[in-house]
Amino acid sequence: MILIAGPCVIESKEMLFKIAKKLKKYNDDEGIDFYFKASFDKANRTSLESFRGVGIDEGLKLLAKIKKKFGYKILTDIHETSQAEAIAKVADVIQIPAFLCRQTDLLVAVAKTKAIINIKKGQFMNPTDMKYSALKALKTRGFESANYETSKKAKVWLTERGSSFGYGNLVVDMRSLVIMREFAPVIFDATHSVQMPGGADGKSSGKREFVAPLAKAAAAVGVDGFFFETHIDPDNALSDGANMLNLKDLDTLITDIKKLQN
Repeated sequence: MILIAGPCVIESKEMLFKIAKKLKKYNDDEGIDFYFKASFDKANRTSLESFRGVGIDEGLKLLAKIKKKFGYKILTDIHETSQAEAIAKVADVIQIPAFLCRQTDLLVAVAKTKAIINIKKGQFMNPTDMKYSALKALKTRGFESANYETSKKAKVWLTERGSSFGYGNLVVDMRSLVIMREFAPVIFDATHSVQMPGGADGKSSGKREFVAPLAKAAAAVGVDGFFFETHIDPDNALSDGANMLNLKDLDTLITDIKKLQN
């Protein structure tokens, strides 16, 4: 099982290391392919006043320190083509944010690195059309078709994170997991799937009580991995707190998912 976990954004060195330390058990688990996730910048926050992060230079330095201290593989977001080379020196997985999943130049820039590419399905996207986002990366890496085995070999993943349902709400169509898995390994992002975009007066809200049931439903359908944004104190987190999972609840959920997968 691929497991991607960590805070939404790098808030500080102290908080980053506190969270990283508590995730060590998953990296030590031989049944889990673990990746530590944190963003150095949240470039698509609702409001100009919202906390964005520590920036690419400081963020990559801190993620490199996490990698060295704990031996974790690293996943972080990219927002601009010019960032690809620097991010690839630290990150094992470069993530294309959902709003940017059709940005050709960005996909091509990341595909020119050696990193795994995780393309998040846009909230506005038909899951079938994610095949073409995958193909932009695949063709850049010398592959002419998109299917599960080809994408796995080319290190291209797709992530489901919910679809827009009217204003300020997301739903998960579990059929998308089956559809996208025809042409790439699929990750289920359980925490962003319960987000309520723009639902909190200039920032997004969410309902984290639905993280566990949706994750277990995805496990029953069949996916390659799971993405959980986690925090020691999500109610006071600086980004996406309402939909982040408290670290103390992660262990029970992972245990439940393993039971379903077995």
